[in-house]
Amino acid sequence: MNLVVVESPAKAKTINKYLGDDYIVLASYGHIRDLPSKNGSVDPENNFKMEWEVDSFSKKYLKEITDAAKISSKIILATDPDREGEAIAWHVKEYLNEKKLIKDKHVERVVFNEITKKAVIHGIENPRQIEPLLVDAYMARRALDYLVGFNISPILWTKLPGSKSAGRVQSVALKLITEREHEIELFDPEEFWTLSIQFNDNDKKSILASITQLNDKKIEKFSFKNKAEIDKAIEEVKSKKFNINDISSKVVNRNPSGPFTTSTLQQVSSGRLGFGASRTMQIAQKLYQGIEIDGETIGLITYMRTDGTNLSTDAIDTFRKYIKNEFGDEYVPDNAASYSGKKAKNAQEAHEAIRPTDIMRAPGTVKKYLSPDQHKLYDLIWSRALSSQMKPAQFDRNTITITSDDNETICKASGSVIKFDGFLKVMKDTKKDDDEDILPKMNKGPVNIEALLDEQHFTQPPPRYSEASLVKKLEELGIGRPSTYASIISVISTRGYAEAINKRFHPTDRGKLISAFLEKLFSKYVDYNFTASLENQLDDITTGKEGWIKVLELFWKDFNQNVSDVKEKRTREVLDLLNDSLGSLIFERDTDGNINRQCKLCENGSLSLKNSFRGGAFIGCSNYPDCKFTRPLSKAKAAAQSQLAEPKFIGKHENGNDMYLKNGRFGPYLQYEKIEEIKEEVLVETKKKKKKKKIEKKDNNLRNVSIPKGIPLDSVDLDRANFLCSLPKSLGINPENQKDIILNSGRFGPYLKCENKSARIENVDEIFSIGLNRAITLIAEAKPGRMSTSIIKDLGEHPDDKKTVRVMKGQYGPYVKYKSLNATIPEEKDPLELNMEEAIILIEKRKEYDKNKKLKKKKKR
Repeated sequence: MNLVVVESPAKAKTINKYLGDDYIVLASYGHIRDLPSKNGSVDPENNFKMEWEVDSFSKKYLKEITDAAKISSKIILATDPDREGEAIAWHVKEYLNEKKLIKDKHVERVVFNEITKKAVIHGIENPRQIEPLLVDAYMARRALDYLVGFNISPILWTKLPGSKSAGRVQSVALKLITEREHEIELFDPEEFWTLSIQFNDNDKKSILASITQLNDKKIEKFSFKNKAEIDKAIEEVKSKKFNINDISSKVVNRNPSGPFTTSTLQQVSSGRLGFGASRTMQIAQKLYQGIEIDGETIGLITYMRTDGTNLSTDAIDTFRKYIKNEFGDEYVPDNAASYSGKKAKNAQEAHEAIRPTDIMRAPGTVKKYLSPDQHKLYDLIWSRALSSQMKPAQFDRNTITITSDDNETICKASGSVIKFDGFLKVMKDTKKDDDEDILPKMNKGPVNIEALLDEQHFTQPPPRYSEASLVKKLEELGIGRPSTYASIISVISTRGYAEAINKRFHPTDRGKLISAFLEKLFSKYVDYNFTASLENQLDDITTGKEGWIKVLELFWKDFNQNVSDVKEKRTREVLDLLNDSLGSLIFERDTDGNINRQCKLCENGSLSLKNSFRGGAFIGCSNYPDCKFTRPLSKAKAAAQSQLAEPKFIGKHENGNDMYLKNGRFGPYLQYEKIEEIKEEVLVETKKKKKKKKIEKKDNNLRNVSIPKGIPLDSVDLDRANFLCSLPKSLGINPENQKDIILNSGRFGPYLKCENKSARIENVDEIFSIGLNRAITLIAEAKPGRMSTSIIKDLGEHPDDKKTVRVMKGQYGPYVKYKSLNATIPEEKDPLELNMEEAIILIEKRKEYDKNKKLKKKKKR
C-alpha cells in the first residue's frame, strides 16, 4: 500500500480514482501546524527557533494519515506545487518523523501542475525530494510576518485604541491607498482647452481633424490655457486656407497578450468580469481542483498560483494544431510565441502560465457543467491561452494631413480598419476596437472649414486604486507574491482600513491614521524599496544565495530597536507627531498658507488629532470637556458636514411638501413630510359595553431617506432627490418568472430584488440610470436566496446534515455560521477564499472549544 498526502479532500477523491486500489489518498486539509498565537513562538535569541503547534482539528486527520502511514511501504507527499505546498509537505514529514513512522519507509515528493490522469501518473513516476531551500524561504517569511505582527500590533492597540493589527505587506498596500487619497485631496485642477476642426471637401465629405501645429508652433496639452487663448487661435485659423496635401496608409500589427499569470488573471478578470481578486481565485481553485463531467472529476485549468509566463512544449503543440484545424493555417504563426521576456518583477515560480488542461474542451462544450461564474472565468483563461499562440491582428492605419497655404498650420486625422483579425478571432479586445475610426475616402486638394470645435478641460486627479490596479502596482513594485494579493486586499477591507465605493478603494479615517502612524514611527518597514528588497532576499533564499537565519538577523537587529523606541513614547506624544505628519491634510490653512489649528467654536482652544475605541480617529478641541467641538478627520467630510450644518432646501416633493437635505448621525439624508393620514374610527371593547372611540394615529409624519454612500452631495438635485424618495420601485417584469424586479437602496447601497433573488448594484451612480435589460441580466446572474448584507459567502450544505454553512460579516470580524454555532475566522485567513473543508475545520474547532469550556465550568462547580 502506498500513502499519498494532498491538501484538499476534493483532490484526494479525484487522484485516488486515477491511481487505483494500490494507493490510499488522504488530505491534510491545508497546514497541519502553525506558530501559536502567543509571544515566544519565534525565539530571536535562539537562531529564530520556531515552536510549532498542531492544529486541534488537524489531529483528527493526522490520525488518519499516521494510521495509513503505519501500513504503507511508501509515503508520497503531493501537496500543491508552490512554496506553501512545499512547507506543508515538510510539516507532514516532520510530524511523521517525530512519531517515528518513516524510519524504514520510502518518502517521496511529487507535484501535479494539473489534476488530470496523465499529469498525476507522470508526477508519481517522476518523484523528487523535498526542496530544503523552498522550506527555508517559507520559514523566513513565516517568521518575519510573525515578528512584525506580534511586535507592532500590540503597540497599535495601546497607542491607537480600536486598531486591529499591522502586517508586513498589508501595511505597504494600505500606504499606497492612503498616499493616493492624499494626492487627490491636495490636487489642484488646471484648466486647458483643445481645438478640433471639421473640414469638408467639394463632394461634401466631412472629416474631423485635430490641430497639431499653429503658426509653426507645436500644439501640446497646455498650449491653450484659457478662453482668451483659444479664441485668439480660432481667429487665426479662420483667416487661413487649407488643403489635403498627404494621405498615407500603413499596416500595423497588434500582438496578442501572453497567457495569464496570477496577477494578470486577477487584473483582467476584474476589468472584464467585475470579479474581485478573492472571487477570481476562489473560482480558479475550483476549476483547478476539478469539475464533475459525465461522472468523472476533471481539472480544467493548470495551477492558478504562478508568475510563470511560458507554456509547456506539449501544450503549445496542441494549441497550434487546434488553431490550424479550427481557423486555418493563416492563423498559425511560423514560430511558437514565447513570453519569457515578460516576466513580472521578481518572478521566481517554476510553473507554467495558467492554461486549460485540454484545449479541446472549448468553453461551449463544458458550459452545462459549470456555474455562470465558472464558465466566464474558464472562457477567459481558455481564450487568453489559445490566442497567445495565434498570429497578430493587422490594421490598415490611414492618416490624412491637412495643411494651411502658408504651411505653418497643420491638422491631422487618423483612423484604422481591421485587415486581418488574427488573435482577435478568439480574444475580443473590445476596448481597443471601440476606439477605431474609419476615415472617408478623400482626395488631395482644397478643403473648407465647416466648424471649429473648442472644448474646455480640467486636469483630473489620479484615480483611486481598484483591486486590479492595486494588484498591478504591488507587482510593479515587487511587493507580495501571486498567492498573497487576494488576502492582502481582503485583510485591508475586512479590518475596516479601506472601503470599496464604486469598486475603488477609499481609505477610512482609521486606515489613514494607522498608515500615518506606521509612516512616522516605522518608516523603514513601510518603505516600498525596503519591502521589495526584503522580498528579493526571501527569493534569494530559494536559490541558495542567502541563508534564512542571516536574513532574519539583519532584519531583527534594527526592527527590535525601532519597536523598543516606539514603546517608550506616550500616546499623547504619538498623536502630536501625527498632528505634524498629517497637518496639511487634516487641518485648514490661513490666508498666509500656514496651518490653522484654532478651534472654530471656543476660539481659544487648539484642534488636535484624537482617537476613540469605537469611533476611530477624529479632530477635537484641546479644551474638552468645556468645548465639545469635533469634526471628521477628512477635510472633505468636514466640509460636507459644515455644508449641511443647516438643512438645505432641495425643492418640492412630488406630494407638494418641502424637501430638505440634512446631515445626521449616520450621514446625509433627505427629509420631507408625508401626506397626513386620515383619522380612523375603531371599536373599543370595554367590560361594560361597546363604544366607538376616535383614535388618532400618532406616527411621525416625517420620512427620512438616506443618501447612498458614493453619491456626491452636490449632485443631489430635485430630480435625484425625488427618485431616491420613490424607492422601492418596480423596473418591470422579469420574463423568466413574470415577477416584478424591484430597485431599492439599503444600508450597504443600491440593490435589485426579484422573488427569491437579490443582486447588489456595484456602481452606485447606476441607481439613477439602470434599465430593465441590465436588471434582468444582474438578477439572472444572482444566486437564489435572501441577500443579507452580513453574508460574505454562501458555502453550501454541510456534508453531514445538509444544513447551510455561510461566511458572515460580524461586529468583531468575519465568522462561519452553521446552525446556531458561530466560528471565528483567523485574521490571516481570507474569508472570501474560505472553502467548505476549511469551514468544517473551524466549526469542529469551535465545537471542541465549547465542549472544553463546559467541562471547565463543571469542574469549578
